[in-house]
Amino acid sequence: MSAGTALPTPHSEPSDISPISPDRGAIDLEPVVSVATRRRSVPRWLRRITGPLLLLVLWGVLSATGVLGSDILASPATIARTAWDLTSDGTLPSAMAVSLRRVAVGLVFGTVIGTALGLLSGLSRLGEDLIDATVQMLRAVPFVGMIPLFIIWLGIGETPKITLIALGVAFHLYLNVYAGIRGVDEQLIEAGTSLGLSRWGLIRHVLLPGALPGAMTGLRYALATAWLALVFGETVNADNGIGFLMDQAREFFRTDVIVVCLVVYAFLGLLADLIVRLLERLLLQWRPTFTGK
Repeated sequence: MSAGTALPTPHSEPSDISPISPDRGAIDLEPVVSVATRRRSVPRWLRRITGPLLLLVLWGVLSATGVLGSDILASPATIARTAWDLTSDGTLPSAMAVSLRRVAVGLVFGTVIGTALGLLSGLSRLGEDLIDATVQMLRAVPFVGMIPLFIIWLGIGETPKITLIALGVAFHLYLNVYAGIRGVDEQLIEAGTSLGLSRWGLIRHVLLPGALPGAMTGLRYALATAWLALVFGETVNADNGIGFLMDQAREFFRTDVIVVCLVVYAFLGLLADLIVRLLERLLLQWRPTFTGK
């Protein structure tokens, strides 16, 4: 290569490629929008109530056209008037207060008993040997079938109703707390032991946090069971409460009153589930989970 030959520089352009001239026109770029982002354009609360609203509209249409007779199921307008009348004269608020008190007391007793038994059985092999077989045997018996015995043993007052609720709640809490403790990864236990944690330290920092998600799941099931037990308890030898209203309405074929009571049960259960969800967000902030796409 002679001294007069020019060497190509790293920034030199090939002779056959020319830069884009302004007169060729600019390329319009559109941002890529994911499917999940498009779905968020519709508020989630609106999507969640779409199904119930469609069901309500279908119900109203069937009632208005006579396909669904009033002797089978009252129309939504009739049920709305009945709900207003029961609320205005104080019948429904009084019944709700009585039912809420029963559920609250039974839930407290059942949660304490079920959680305590689950901890004793999950944390100790001796506790498992003494407790688990008995609880599993009692769990196989439908707790609703215990109503006649509860009436004989405890009378017809508040005690058998609260006991029935507490029994249904305790089984769910026991099973989920026990399974949550026994489901903790063994490697976490070994890591805690290698870091010098005592037995109480392992329980406090490893086992209990690991069992907390299962306990929250058990609480959600327990709340649903509590309302179910309340329905059975209040329709047997009760003189107040939402179940008592339903039992009276059944004798007079008042489907509107029955549906109002069922709607109240549904909303109270939904409210209880919402409270548990808030507790999960508060207590389980350390555990990110998949929330759907």
